[in-house]
Amino acid sequence: MEKDSPLPVPASDPRPLRGAARLAVVALALAGVAWAARAVWHIRLAMAGEPASGPPDQGDGVHRPLNALENSYHLVDSVGGAVTAVCAIVFLLWLDRLRDNARSLSGAEPRYHHLWLFLGWIVPVVNLWIPRGMVADVHRSVFPDRRLPAVVNWWWGLWLAGLAGGVGLIYADSTDEVIARAYNGVWPLLAADLVIVAAAATAALMVRTLTAAQQERVDEVARTDS
Repeated sequence: MEKDSPLPVPASDPRPLRGAARLAVVALALAGVAWAARAVWHIRLAMAGEPASGPPDQGDGVHRPLNALENSYHLVDSVGGAVTAVCAIVFLLWLDRLRDNARSLSGAEPRYHHLWLFLGWIVPVVNLWIPRGMVADVHRSVFPDRRLPAVVNWWWGLWLAGLAGGVGLIYADSTDEVIARAYNGVWPLLAADLVIVAAAATAALMVRTLTAAQQERVDEVARTDS
């Protein structure tokens, strides 16, 4: 069994973490459900087939009236986007608290500046490694002698897969263009939906794993102080 490093004296009292972790897990679960619902509607659109009037976006700025199924997909897409946005905020609040507690427990400043907590997800190129790097830095600063939990790499691999291909978390197509994709080639959409649901589930497991590890160290420090 690997031996942990001696317990450092906290620079300040760590903040409560379990509540933020529970909210993050719930938000990730809801995001997974939202993307699963999108997958169901993609299947429904593919099974219904494209209407004789053609796709909703007919080019040159012409859009035909949507049918009931297409209207319902717009609703599912809008709700899913809102849930995903809330999930991102709650996840970042958890990660921010995890970083603060790691600094408190280790006495070391985080490797990445606080601004990267937000910019790291949206700045091209560096968003391929900075978010994972922040999570890894938090764990290693508190547990320098422990290996990074494998779930972190699984989460990050699935996240990157969800970004790839232009049909996942970020894509340039409008909702009507996605509907046309579902009519004419649904499998790439379903593959992206499945990857994103898996990424949300793995992220929830990562939140639980890292929270439990950090809480273990907080409890050890509290026992030492007492």
